[in-house]
Amino acid sequence: MARYAIIVGTGSGLSAALARAAAADGMKLVLVARDIAKLAPLVAELGARAVACDASEAAGVARLFAVAERDFGVPELVVFNASYRARGPIAEIDPVEAEAALRNSALAGFLVGQGAARLMLGEGKGSIFFTGATAGVKGFAGSAPFAMGKFALRGLAQSMARELGPKGIHVAHFIIDGGIAGTRGARAANEDDVLLSPQAIADTYLNIHKQHRSAWTHEIDLRPWNESF
Repeated sequence: MARYAIIVGTGSGLSAALARAAAADGMKLVLVARDIAKLAPLVAELGARAVACDASEAAGVARLFAVAERDFGVPELVVFNASYRARGPIAEIDPVEAEAALRNSALAGFLVGQGAARLMLGEGKGSIFFTGATAGVKGFAGSAPFAMGKFALRGLAQSMARELGPKGIHVAHFIIDGGIAGTRGARAANEDDVLLSPQAIADTYLNIHKQHRSAWTHEIDLRPWNESF
């Protein structure tokens, strides 16, 4: 079977850069999104397989990994890149929105991580990566649901790393501490100074995927060079 990666939560920006970086490294790709019509240009560019899946639904995730295993074997790399934002004062946030944030970050991350682990455990190798955010280490005012989801995702990654690392599976959590270029509409004049390059982030993911197991990174934070923290 060919080497391949699964990217869950594929769109433009970071996930597209990850797909291109993995393809350049020789991996086949399974690109996952609720709406795969939007992925048509990227699928054509990379010769990828697109799979429609709601990652917060257990049955859908189970089908995703069953199809991937049947057609491609065990993935070398699985990246969970899905997320959900709900903003507003704590007294006004709709509980439905808070639940959606938890389902699409915490629960979806669990389901994807579990599905990837079930396949990789038989091989005793592979990488499972989670895309986090500043909100996973620092909850901001007016953004409680997003922080809840990202904090939970970070805890999931820590637990999985401690369980699966000794079994040969590399679990890593990436704190994207800033905005990503190309995801905020028109290009800003100083974009290179204030936003992260999606290509540079993708390179970091691939470099960590290739690490020797004697020196694995579990968590890394990435931010623009001139950002205070």
